[in-house]
Amino acid sequence: MGQAGQDPRLAGARRIGRRRLLVGAGAAGTLTALGWVGVSAVSGDGPLALVYRGPAACSGCAEAVAALLRGAPVGFRTEYCGPDEERPVSRSALAEAAVYAQPGGGNVGPAWRRMRDYAEEIRGFVRSGGHYLGFCLGAYLAAADPGFGLIDGKVGRYIGTAGASVDSTDDTVVEVRWRGRARQMYFQDGPTFQLRPGAPGSVLATYDTGAAAAVVTAYGAGRVGLVGPHPEADRSWYADVGLTNPDGVRFDLGHDLIDATVDRNGPALDGT
Repeated sequence: MGQAGQDPRLAGARRIGRRRLLVGAGAAGTLTALGWVGVSAVSGDGPLALVYRGPAACSGCAEAVAALLRGAPVGFRTEYCGPDEERPVSRSALAEAAVYAQPGGGNVGPAWRRMRDYAEEIRGFVRSGGHYLGFCLGAYLAAADPGFGLIDGKVGRYIGTAGASVDSTDDTVVEVRWRGRARQMYFQDGPTFQLRPGAPGSVLATYDTGAAAAVVTAYGAGRVGLVGPHPEADRSWYADVGLTNPDGVRFDLGHDLIDATVDRNGPALDGT
């Protein structure tokens, strides 16, 4: 979810059980191969991704992001962090992770008031080589004033752009061009992105207006992957609001966003 009020459609979603962190002896070698030197984040189950779950995220959204990460080619293991979780959002918790993911939620203002106490820890994590993934509201929160200040540019509302095909905050399906190919995605008041000219970054997808719908950029030694629509949306999201996706419910776009964000051996981020 994005700027609009928190969506109750997933209020009854089953909470996925937490798994305890087990840091394996082979962590350093695996991280080096992935380009994540210096981050203690791998066990025999794969690199650790921390997913925020709490009052700044809508019910069920954290679980959907966690499922997306577990299904990614890298094979992340996931744990939840937040004020009511076993793991807090803290410097020590983030030091054990390769990825921190911020899922969708309600309005930016209330969400930021709940997240601002964690801002310096999250900035420090990314600045020192960590990876931030922001989905809808989580992408809004990557901006500055208010937000974590992880993107050198602007974050705005797609429904407020000239020529936008959607002009309401209702859940819907939008067409984007992802790496040049037309695809349909679940959408609810998601953001657009405008990187400052010369800022390192790559646009993965655009809306029909040409505005960026998904980007990867750099912050310090780390990377930031942001998306306005919801590549993590599973079949229940569509069914709960009476929507269908003409492309079918697929997760390859979300996996591409994850890969583009965490793969240090991939193409360099060009200045835009």
